[in-house]
Amino acid sequence: MSLIVSVSGVRGTIGGVSGDNLTPPDIVKFSSAYSQWIKNQYPQPTVVIGRDARISGHLVSKLVSSCLQSMGVHVIDLDLSTTPTVEMAVVHLNAHGGIILTASHNPKQWNALKLLNQKGEFLSAADGEQLLNIIQQDQISYAPVDSLGQLRHYENAIQDHVTAILKLPFLPIQAIKSRSFHIVADCINSSGAIALPILFEALGCTYELINEIPDGNFNHNPEPLPEHLQDLLSACSNSSAIGIAVDPDVDRLALVDEKGQYFGEEYTLVTVADYMLDLKAGNTVSNLSSSRALRDLTLMKGGQYFASAVGEAHVVQKMKEVHAIIGGEGNGGVILPDLHYGRDSLVGIALVLANCVTKNKTLSELKSGYPKYAMIKDKIQLKQDTPYDEVLQLLKSNYKNEELNTIDGLKIDFEHAWIHLRKSNTEPIIRIYCEAKSISEAEKLTNQLKHHIHHLIQ
Repeated sequence: MSLIVSVSGVRGTIGGVSGDNLTPPDIVKFSSAYSQWIKNQYPQPTVVIGRDARISGHLVSKLVSSCLQSMGVHVIDLDLSTTPTVEMAVVHLNAHGGIILTASHNPKQWNALKLLNQKGEFLSAADGEQLLNIIQQDQISYAPVDSLGQLRHYENAIQDHVTAILKLPFLPIQAIKSRSFHIVADCINSSGAIALPILFEALGCTYELINEIPDGNFNHNPEPLPEHLQDLLSACSNSSAIGIAVDPDVDRLALVDEKGQYFGEEYTLVTVADYMLDLKAGNTVSNLSSSRALRDLTLMKGGQYFASAVGEAHVVQKMKEVHAIIGGEGNGGVILPDLHYGRDSLVGIALVLANCVTKNKTLSELKSGYPKYAMIKDKIQLKQDTPYDEVLQLLKSNYKNEELNTIDGLKIDFEHAWIHLRKSNTEPIIRIYCEAKSISEAEKLTNQLKHHIHHLIQ
């Protein structure tokens, strides 16, 4: 099946059969349920919508907008935008919720409805369950003709977003401008082509854009991993430019250093945390599958590190619980509470440049001072009848002398390494993440674990 439903929204491939793929009836069903959920809280709600540039985006946006209006919900349409921009616009425009139309790093045939509350944050598990119950109980009531929602367009949301970044009191904006950074950016034929130039110009950067036509025809796999960024790596290899890659909705940030070397998504968060922890001692949060480098850096600078289950909503919840000053995910997702509780590549870029300026170092010089780890990501196929929970219990016995964490699958912490196992929600596989001081050590630990699992499921 290519239709995936969760408490945070729905995603799937465009076309095909309703209920198996993301078709117009599925879009209407979830838009209507979300509208009803909003109306149950606010008598005349307003919802912000925005989309990335994928091919189906305009069509899906029209369906969602019309559906919201038919429910009596007013709509503010940002059109082409970024996920963090929509999140911030919900608050800035005094709306009651938001819907982001993006399938993030998934290929062009995918799209999704990502649902936000009044704070511009992803729905909590409890809110999501309420919405799913509305669908299951068929509790949807459409508005009479005199009570239909109104539509208005708002074109300045990205500029508002950048302006808010520039107003952060701890960013050395003038110093960044005086440095005159040159940036090469891979916009992956989506909203980054619109948002990144606005930010670069505001920060006094010169820039070149790759894949700059926002038409959704992604010129490579849209996940910003090194094997997909060969054009960017080549463009930076013989220059002193900083390379930047984002995903289609601009909430993940990957970097290439001035030597043309992939900086690593995992070290994006480490770099911005390095800057923030120098400003003030505090706590940090990342998910269980993120690099231990953030933990090491945080402890070294006098703060406390906390891990959450995988998923942005879980990271945000933990950040609020421990009053973290910075957090995010190792996939290049930076969350700065001083701006908003959402992964944000634009503020991530500003923080990276601020760290370079403040320490008077290049990206490669910064990374050389961080804890060094190597990570591999693997998986193991399961049979449909494999007792996953039993496998985890047996693995816990095998590794009982190590530090174990079971809040999200099973994480096994060794002295200088860790392994994290999670069952996929979409495929019959166990995802395996392993980090150690070297690739060879990570491979050794992963192979040992896979051997244990194969023995258990035979």
